[in-house]
Amino acid sequence: MDRHNAAVGVDRRGRGAIGASGGLPLVCWFEDCMKDSVALVGGKCSSLGELINAGVRVPPGFALTTEGYRHFMAGLDYEIQSLLLGLDASDMDALERTSAAIRQLIEAQPFSTQLEDLVAESYRHLSVRCCMPAVPVAVRSSATAEDLAGASFAGQQDTYLWIRGADEVLHHMRRCISSLYTGRAIAYRARMDFDEDQMAISVGVQKMANSYTAGVMFTIHPANGDRSVIVIDSNFGFGESVVSGEVTPDNFLVNKVTLDILERTISKKEMCYTVDLKTQQSQATEIPLERQRVQSLLDDEITELAWMGKQIEKHYGRPMDIEWAVDKDLPVGGNIFILQARPETVWSEKPPPAPANGGLSAMDYIVASMLQGKRLQ
Repeated sequence: MDRHNAAVGVDRRGRGAIGASGGLPLVCWFEDCMKDSVALVGGKCSSLGELINAGVRVPPGFALTTEGYRHFMAGLDYEIQSLLLGLDASDMDALERTSAAIRQLIEAQPFSTQLEDLVAESYRHLSVRCCMPAVPVAVRSSATAEDLAGASFAGQQDTYLWIRGADEVLHHMRRCISSLYTGRAIAYRARMDFDEDQMAISVGVQKMANSYTAGVMFTIHPANGDRSVIVIDSNFGFGESVVSGEVTPDNFLVNKVTLDILERTISKKEMCYTVDLKTQQSQATEIPLERQRVQSLLDDEITELAWMGKQIEKHYGRPMDIEWAVDKDLPVGGNIFILQARPETVWSEKPPPAPANGGLSAMDYIVASMLQGKRLQ
């Protein structure tokens, strides 16, 4: 049992294939998924399961599978295909009208009693595992063509944070499913020549990390493709402000071999997202003036994050785009969590560029540091 599981009192109750239909489960736990489970639980959820099984610290959760999605969508396929038939994806007005009509259809569709009971029972088990009544969760879409090498569907579907209660989870599951048919998502699939008939979506329900600090990490430099460094962006609160680009985050450049912090840029961070304790909703909050230029991530946390990034890259065998959080409810040493990890798709297919840092290789950097008497971390 890893440190996170020990900290939140996770047990194995509720695990396994739930509500199997024709041999496939309608709901399953993340730890029962692997990277080859994309067809069943989509890119995000299969990646989370793979990380858990690789020993990476990930908040627990479960997924409505693509089989559960098809179970829910039964009876709507014909109407949706009729609305999409002959649609010109370059006609933005027609695209938005069609999107609105499809989303309204989906969000008005009730879950079957069987599926509703399965989701509610899984949510109850998750609350027991986390030792929290009505545990707050993130409800995230996980499309089967998402987060795969060669195509980046990230951000095409919706994510909802700080959702509490089975009814709210079910409601936001429907909203996630309907977001498969936003105008942007329909147009993107048309441009990428993805067959609508082959599209399906899974919905992940994952315990929220009560983030003191959060952000993103690339195990390749996102600006120049340098594979010898790890780049970390962070802000106080939830990672939403970093991912959405609403703030200029703190930026840290880390040597991938030695884990030395090569560069740090501490930005003026005027806002962040935190939880409203009364409504249990994520809300934008102004950062006090005296904290706006304070480094949002401790050096030890930067080093641990970079080490985790190295392990994830090694496991997948390719540069990765990672979302992470530092949970303020748990003790130091077991409070850094990986929320998502997907292949980096911009630079990975290009020839490796010359490394940064004056053209020094990682080994050159180590030798130069030793000659200067610099302690390597």
